[in-house]
Amino acid sequence: MYVAHLSLTDFRSYAGVEVPLDPGTTAFLGQNGQGKTNLVEAVGYVATLGSHRVPADAPLVRLGAERAVVRASVVRDGRPVLVEIEVNPGRANRARINRAPVPRPREVLGLLRTVLFAPEDLALVKGDPGERRRFLDDLLVARAPRFAGVRSDYERVLKQRNALLKSAGARVRSGGGDVATLDVWDAHLARTGADLLAARLELVDALSPLVDKAYDEVSRGKGPTGLDYKSSLESALGEDFAATDRDRESLAQALLEAVKRLRRPELERGVSLVGPHRDDMVLRLGAAPAKGYASHGESWSYALALRLASYDLLSADGGEPVLILDDVFAELDTDRRERLAARIAPAEQVLITAAVPDDVPAALAGARFDVTAGTATRVG
Repeated sequence: MYVAHLSLTDFRSYAGVEVPLDPGTTAFLGQNGQGKTNLVEAVGYVATLGSHRVPADAPLVRLGAERAVVRASVVRDGRPVLVEIEVNPGRANRARINRAPVPRPREVLGLLRTVLFAPEDLALVKGDPGERRRFLDDLLVARAPRFAGVRSDYERVLKQRNALLKSAGARVRSGGGDVATLDVWDAHLARTGADLLAARLELVDALSPLVDKAYDEVSRGKGPTGLDYKSSLESALGEDFAATDRDRESLAQALLEAVKRLRRPELERGVSLVGPHRDDMVLRLGAAPAKGYASHGESWSYALALRLASYDLLSADGGEPVLILDDVFAELDTDRRERLAARIAPAEQVLITAAVPDDVPAALAGARFDVTAGTATRVG
C-alpha cells in the first residue's frame, strides 16, 4: 500500500498543490513554518479523518477559504483508488471514492492505513490518560473500521447519559424526580462500552510484546517494557472484576453492576464515573511506570516503540501501512537515529519531514521535495 499522488486545495497553507509520490522513502525538506508538516498531515487525514495536530477541522482550511479538499490516489494490491474528502467546518464533511459520493465520510476508513510518529507523541508517555485512550481507539479503527461506529456510539451514549445524570441529580437533590430512565441509558452504556473495552483489552495483549521488541531495537535492551490496561471497573468492582471473563457479554454485565453501585455518587456529581472513557493504559519501563520515571530520551524511545509496534501489528493484519515520521530525527541522538533508519528502511512507503537535509539518515535515501511558502518542488 502506498500513496501515488496527493492533491490539496485550500488545505492549511496550500491554495493548491500536486505532489506525485513513489514507493520507498520521500523526504519533505524545509524550514519551520513552510508547510512540510501540512503535507503529511493531509495524508494522515485521509487515513483517519483526523489531524495529529489539532482536535477540530477548522484550522485545516486555508484562511479565507470556505472549505478544503484533500485527494489521494492510493495503490492497494497494484490497483489505484482515488479518495477525496471535502472538509467543511461547521457543516458535514463529504467524501468520494473513485469520484462516487459515499453516504458518510467514515466509509473511506480502511482504504489507506498510516502510522504517524510526531513530536506530539511524547504525550503518549508523559500526557494524561486521554492521549493513550485515543491511541488505542485510533489503532482499533485502523485495524477494523467498524470501531469508528462503536466509538461514535459510545460517545453519543455517554453524552446523553451525563446530561440525564445532571438533570436527574438536580431533581433528586430537590426531593423528587424519577430516575428510572437512567436504566435504559445504563444498558446502552454497558453494551457499547463492553464492545470497546473488550477490543481494547485484546489490543493491549497483542501490542505488548511488539512494543517490547521495538523498544529493544531502538534502545538496545534498556527495557524491558510492559503494557497494562487499567479499567475503571477495577476500582468500582474490586475482586469481582478480577474474576470477570473478558468476553463482551461478561464485561457488559460488569459495567451494569458497576453503574448500579455508583448510582448515588454519579447523581451527586452529574457524570458517568465508570466506563472506557475513564480507563488508562499504563506503560511500564522495567518495574516502574514510564510516566514520571522515564528520562526524556527513554520517553521518546517508548513513544516511538508504540508507533513501530502499531506498524508491525497492522502489517501482520495484511496490507503494510504508510509510515510517516514528522520532524522526528532532529529529536533523536545519532545512535537512535541510525537504529530507527535501519528498522524502517524496508517499508513500502516512508514519508519524512525534516528542516535540515542532514537530519535524514543515509539509509533512507530516496525522493526529496523542497517545501517553501506553500509550494513543494521535487529536487531529487
